[in-house]
Amino acid sequence: MLRFSPCKINIGLDIVAKRPDGYHDIITAMVPVPWHDIVEIIPADGPDTVLTVLGRPVDCPPEKNLVVKAYRAMETLFGLPPVQIILQKIIPDGAGLGGGSADAATTLLILNDLFHLGLPKDDLARVAAKIGADCPFFVYDEPMLCTGTGTDMRPISLPLDGYHLVIAKPQGFSIPTKEAYAGITPAQPAVPLEQLLQLPVAEWQGRVKNDFQPVVFSSPSPLNTCPELYAAMLGHGAVYASLSGSGSSVYGLFSNAEQADACLASLPDTAIAYRCTL
Repeated sequence: MLRFSPCKINIGLDIVAKRPDGYHDIITAMVPVPWHDIVEIIPADGPDTVLTVLGRPVDCPPEKNLVVKAYRAMETLFGLPPVQIILQKIIPDGAGLGGGSADAATTLLILNDLFHLGLPKDDLARVAAKIGADCPFFVYDEPMLCTGTGTDMRPISLPLDGYHLVIAKPQGFSIPTKEAYAGITPAQPAVPLEQLLQLPVAEWQGRVKNDFQPVVFSSPSPLNTCPELYAAMLGHGAVYASLSGSGSSVYGLFSNAEQADACLASLPDTAIAYRCTL
């Protein structure tokens, strides 16, 4: 059984408090984006579950890959037989796009269907929350306002239909999430994010912020072209541009298709880029 696994962008990301358990409380809107990995699960040829990764390289051993963790969670709950998982990576890692989390959620959805488990999405989301903070979002795959550690969610309506999206990630550059958090002083926003998102999209710039953006943009790495990519988005007419998640992808929302196309064409070869219409 095969499914396409989307990514996401964050529209606004406020880090509001550090929790006693060492994690952080956040407020963010997550929006699914049809830039896909591909997950296929078939019966195993032998007695062991096997992961095969194609496409972009993934720098972690199989048992630490989130798709295998997703399988192990379901195996523990339901005594599943061994399977072969084929993961085709297209979404870049270390991009703030949630590709690995999406792959884990997609694995849960496939296993639920493949073995006729009949779990509703809310139950799958509870399993997903134990794998990673972004994972439950991808079970639902619709715009959500996410709070707490990111696993408390409710649907949010955003006026994005028809906007043109360009995403760009500097090749070879990312910042570990723990390091990105270390540069943040949590604080309550002056205006709640949900209130700001009720404004027209053209009024978001300068108001809807990502707290990680100053930290990522100030990285001295010679591979850090985030500020330049961000400036290219705005320079080509994006009505809103931002870092996604903890980076290192930046994105722009364009009301004009020609401006989005021109922005995409202007990006350097060192950027991994994607373009779609929402």
